[in-house]
Amino acid sequence: MDRLLVTGGARLAGTVHVSGAKNSALKLMAASILAPGRSVISNVPRIRDCDVMAELLEHLGVSVRLSQGTAELDATAVDDVEAPHELARQMRASIVILGPLLARRGRARVALPGGDKIGARTVDLHVRGLERMGATFRSEHGYLVAEAPELHGASITLDYPSVTATENLLLAGVLARGTTVIDNAAREPEVEDLALYLTTMGAQVDGAGTSTIEIQGVDGLRPADHTAVSDRIEAGTWAAAAVATLGDVTIDNARPDHLELLLAKLIDAGAIVDSDERGLRIRQPRRARAMDLVTLPYPGIATDFQPILLAMLAVADGTSIVTENVFEGRFLSVGELQRMGADIRTQGHHAVIRGVPQLSAAPVRSLDIRAGMALVIASLCADGVTEIADVHHIDRGYEDLEGKLVRLGADVRREGDHVVVPDPAPAR
Repeated sequence: MDRLLVTGGARLAGTVHVSGAKNSALKLMAASILAPGRSVISNVPRIRDCDVMAELLEHLGVSVRLSQGTAELDATAVDDVEAPHELARQMRASIVILGPLLARRGRARVALPGGDKIGARTVDLHVRGLERMGATFRSEHGYLVAEAPELHGASITLDYPSVTATENLLLAGVLARGTTVIDNAAREPEVEDLALYLTTMGAQVDGAGTSTIEIQGVDGLRPADHTAVSDRIEAGTWAAAAVATLGDVTIDNARPDHLELLLAKLIDAGAIVDSDERGLRIRQPRRARAMDLVTLPYPGIATDFQPILLAMLAVADGTSIVTENVFEGRFLSVGELQRMGADIRTQGHHAVIRGVPQLSAAPVRSLDIRAGMALVIASLCADGVTEIADVHHIDRGYEDLEGKLVRLGADVRREGDHVVVPDPAPAR
């Protein structure tokens, strides 16, 4: 397995370009199933999860070409309806092919998905919502088998504003007969981006980005071109890294309107935040102040930010309290951060972080995407060289990680079988 060797003490400075959102691009690729013909999606991040989604779509009969951040998808033929174990277990997003397969083919056989081990993420909300639209389900040898000769509109209220459940119901509803209304829908920008793509394909969707989405089913969709929204989680990651390292980082292609609460918290910590139409600039003139925060569905602070902010607060001045309200397994990073000298104690959904002036290099493991990135930030704030194992987890969510870090002044290198060639810096 690959590992990163990060030398601490670097102050991040310069410009970093934010890639397309993983959590948007994967769903946009899945949406191509709905429209026979050739669709083109731009700003697709070059990460492992997008490669896996391409393999999954090819297994279904979709022709896929990934090149230089562009996905060309020809869904003229969708010959298969099965998402096999060996692909579905690699990422949580595999479940979002359920809705479009039911809408296009009337049947789906999807292995229960994998992904990061951050807590219980059942498919009950997906199943109950699709059952309301006329689908039937059964479990068979580790697969979820769904059938729906004809989907119909329904009024669906989600128990929790799940992003993937909202997206699955949206993807199914655009070709269902009649009107579908999703109440307590997820409001994330990635849901809004998916709805925008679907309307470009000819769907009728109102209310995406709010808690109530209304979908008027249509008889068919046409292929379309679309550019994925920029990755707000990556943008927030670089912002937190700038604060932790007392840096001065311009985050090109960031969307400040997708990060309002996070940026407000960073300002509370002492950051100077400037924004314009090109992105963000984050400057941290002195050691960050401690703060309290709570993770919540959008527009709250995303659970994905929590491990990253734990690393930032580990070197802040004072005591911080972080409350995790989304996934019970999001404190996976704590044990590894403690190995580096972080003073963090957890109890239930709460973590108390007493900041220390500097962390200590140690051999650590990346346990999921965001926990791994938290260790990268911690390593930048440590004395000596930190070895981070199992970097493949981080590769699932961050494109050209070491290349971007090096361009910001970090001393980082990769060792192992999978050596990533850094991209050239984007033109300004």
